[in-house]
Amino acid sequence: MKRPNGLLGLALVVAATAVFAVVPATARADVLNDWNVIAQNQTVQLRPTAHGQMRGIAMVQGAVYDAVNAIDRGHQPYLLDVGLLGIQPWASRDAAIATAAHHVLVAIVPASEVGGLDVAYDATLAGIPAGLIKDEGVEAGEAAAAAMLAARQNDGFMAAFTFVIGLDAGDWRPVGFSVDPPAAGARDPDPWVGNMKPFLIESQSQFRSDGPNALRSAAYAKEFAEVKEIGALNSSTRTADQTAAAVFWQFSPVPLWNRLVRDLSSTYGVDTVDEARLLAMVNLAGTDAAIACWNDKYYWNFWRPRAAIREAATDGNPATIADPNWESLFHSSIVTTPPLSTPPFPDHPSGHGCLSSAVLHAAQDFFGTDKIAFDMHSGRTLNGELIPARHFDRFSLALKEIIDARVWGGIHFRTADVQGTVIGKKVAHWLNKHYFQPVG
Repeated sequence: MKRPNGLLGLALVVAATAVFAVVPATARADVLNDWNVIAQNQTVQLRPTAHGQMRGIAMVQGAVYDAVNAIDRGHQPYLLDVGLLGIQPWASRDAAIATAAHHVLVAIVPASEVGGLDVAYDATLAGIPAGLIKDEGVEAGEAAAAAMLAARQNDGFMAAFTFVIGLDAGDWRPVGFSVDPPAAGARDPDPWVGNMKPFLIESQSQFRSDGPNALRSAAYAKEFAEVKEIGALNSSTRTADQTAAAVFWQFSPVPLWNRLVRDLSSTYGVDTVDEARLLAMVNLAGTDAAIACWNDKYYWNFWRPRAAIREAATDGNPATIADPNWESLFHSSIVTTPPLSTPPFPDHPSGHGCLSSAVLHAAQDFFGTDKIAFDMHSGRTLNGELIPARHFDRFSLALKEIIDARVWGGIHFRTADVQGTVIGKKVAHWLNKHYFQPVG
């Protein structure tokens, strides 16, 4: 039976408006979710940055999708030729999921982590009766993992990168570069992301942004004044909730968005096959949005508000007033775990805007509507307490808050946030047009 892009039986059309029906979660995808959590926890350890961490989770969830789809065959495969593979429709999905995730992970994690992954894998397989059903599932997972690992060989992971350091107004450079040698950690540890081979889009620069506002423009002066006031460490206009939101969203996207998929799948009764597809969609789209974003960042190489406000006397704009001691909210003196700081890479476009927009638009395409209620959970603490979950009634409302939150945090000009969301939206729409199409 041909599946639509939205979930069959859940989307109700009322007065030509797509409304998603809330139904009980009758079938929990336990093995799928268990291995998503394992992959989430492993891949966030692979690199120190949010953008660097995305490659690993995309590899795992792309392979898991192909393994499940090799059995179900309801949608176009990502990498596998399911016709040549010949997996039977009665094969164990659980065996396929665990095998695909395990085999990708053991190839990309440190050797010290392999033993724990082997134990988890053996435990999953031990719960599946021996026989052809199990064997066929394992075969599907092995094929999917092998296809993914082959596709990502020599993809630019950790490739050498030459920073372009400029000292003129508007140029991004490591903090303190114009005075002293850059401090340890002052340069992006994962700039290679911008030149990495994409998972979905045709090239890293396919969705080039319009770029930051000209330094002497009125638009630049307006955004300068906004972030200088509300994004300051000791801002008198930022509310307590805005402060909490700014800190809340400064968290790794891998656990943020993968937990959301698991929560949505439980709340709205998404079955194993469709959840595997949704996990692949959001992680592949998010990763390609990060690639496009970092390629764009180093193309424009634009300074962040911290440098711009401190050095405003050099920007040629009479409407901007320098404050050589200005600090953003994201200064190390704010009590939060992990510690905050101004990110050591260019302002434009916003990485969170790019990646989150791709994820949320991919989810919107999957469900067939923006009107989905959900809670977001962050691992951030503020003043010693975990910041509570934040509730949204639409995907677009979460994205709007993310745009604002980067300004409230004092680390982005608004244009960087807005143009970042445009890149993410274009990546998600490219995915929706070219990948995971229903068949049959």
